[in-house]
Amino acid sequence: MKPVRVATLLWMLLLVLRLGAARMGSPEEDSFYYGTFPFGFSWGVGSSAYQTEGAWDQDGKGPSIWDAFTHSGKGKVLGNETADVACDGYHKVQEDITLLRELHINHYRFSLSWPRLLPTGVRAEKVNKKGMKFYSDLIDALLSSNITPIVTLHHWDLPQLLQVKYGGWQNVSMASYFRDYANLCFEAFGDRVKHWITFSDPRAMAEKGYETGHHAPGLKLPGTGLYKAAHHIIKAHAQAWHSYNTTWRSKQQGLVGISLNCDWGEPLDISNPKDIEAAERYLQFCLGWFANPIYAGDYPQVMKDYIGRKSAEQGLEMSRLPVFSPPEKSYIKGTSDFLGLGHFTTRYITERNYPSRQGPSYQNDRDLIELVDPNWPDLGSKWLHSVPWGFRRLLNFAQTQYGNPPIYVMENGASQKFHCTQLCDEWRIQYLKGYINEMLKAIKDGANIKGYTSWSLLDKFEWEKGYSDRYGFYYVEFNDRNKPRYPKASVQYYKKIIIASGFPNPREVESWHQKALETCSINNQMLAAEPLLSHMQMVTEIVVPTVCSFCVLIAAVLLMLLLRRQN
Repeated sequence: MKPVRVATLLWMLLLVLRLGAARMGSPEEDSFYYGTFPFGFSWGVGSSAYQTEGAWDQDGKGPSIWDAFTHSGKGKVLGNETADVACDGYHKVQEDITLLRELHINHYRFSLSWPRLLPTGVRAEKVNKKGMKFYSDLIDALLSSNITPIVTLHHWDLPQLLQVKYGGWQNVSMASYFRDYANLCFEAFGDRVKHWITFSDPRAMAEKGYETGHHAPGLKLPGTGLYKAAHHIIKAHAQAWHSYNTTWRSKQQGLVGISLNCDWGEPLDISNPKDIEAAERYLQFCLGWFANPIYAGDYPQVMKDYIGRKSAEQGLEMSRLPVFSPPEKSYIKGTSDFLGLGHFTTRYITERNYPSRQGPSYQNDRDLIELVDPNWPDLGSKWLHSVPWGFRRLLNFAQTQYGNPPIYVMENGASQKFHCTQLCDEWRIQYLKGYINEMLKAIKDGANIKGYTSWSLLDKFEWEKGYSDRYGFYYVEFNDRNKPRYPKASVQYYKKIIIASGFPNPREVESWHQKALETCSINNQMLAAEPLLSHMQMVTEIVVPTVCSFCVLIAAVLLMLLLRRQN
């Protein structure tokens, strides 16, 4: 074994031992808090266009970067899966709205497909009327069911032609193309949509699309590509907000914000100033990267310092982190009517110095390492552990860091624990209970939280993981061409939280848990019967018509023979 490898393993072993020692007084969850959410608090679920709609080339839709990425056939997605059909949501709008009504939600967060509305990505070239009608009808159907639409303009599915012609988010021209696209949506749907999200989790879009290459468009531009993409995304967000503020706000009275995902970073050793600084740095590189320009006008100082220093050590004349001009800082600052937050889990953070000679990268720029406590509940996905107390801390951090903005939780949820088809998702019930309760505590602390969106309505295409991870309240049988949906136990539990708008008392909350699990056997029986039903459907749709056609053919032959004999 190489000496470097041995040193790394020894270093990791020391960290694990240190984790056990340093966290003797680790944060414990406070006792469960029974109470209700403020009047008018909005409950919802979410989805995104590319992950659920399917119909990738139907009714005039243009290709997206994810269509190109998944169709490349180079093993970029687990199992070489695509979202060509996904949940077939494009053809199942009424069915899915029935599920939303069943959940008793107040709002539904979904995204518009930019290439479905503008096949080339450019408004001046072509607007797809069928795409416009699809989303207009969806919005009307939601409103007729008393469900508020919360609409995301861009959830990662950039029109492929903009990537091919201009290099996608590496090119600043994307900002003006995005503004034109946003204006089209404001004009067409803004009379009915009052909550807009410009971008969903742009950090992952930039890092995985332009740094690691794990997401579309699959570019590997370490230490540069993600910062340039983020710079242009922030400018695009600001242009869309100003466009709404100048042209549409007085007529439509809506809100425009952005949704930023971030895990909580807890210092590994709360008595070590370097770990405390590293945890703060983790949050600034994660949440502050986008939130600070929007709320304060510029990147966090720690990002400018660290990336600037490492760039100089690497022999570069300028920092790899782009710079906003003074007019740009003024233009970007204040461009959010609310802060959307996505959150799933927590990490312990400790300092680690990465030599600049290792080369530029986002990970090396931060000079830290992320750890998990082996005692945290493992939900199946390698990155996702249930750590509810971190949610409260992140909400309070955002509240104090950005001047008490109205906060909408836009993503929070748990994936399926095992690769199975069981619908008794008790781990998701425990996750919901813990995280929603910590959110209630954050409101009690003073955080101005207006709504909560659980992720997600359906099992769906999960990017590079294909269909291996299932986040949905409803199980989707992807092997059936009809993509039937089946409710999991968590549907009943979440519905009870929504109806009560919180946790009234211990006895009632415990009864929710029991009743939710009682539904499992019935739902699992339905799911188990699905192969038989599919077989019967195949018999009905294929075998029966074939036999009938064969009988008609025989009858025709016999009739011809009979006529010949008579002649």
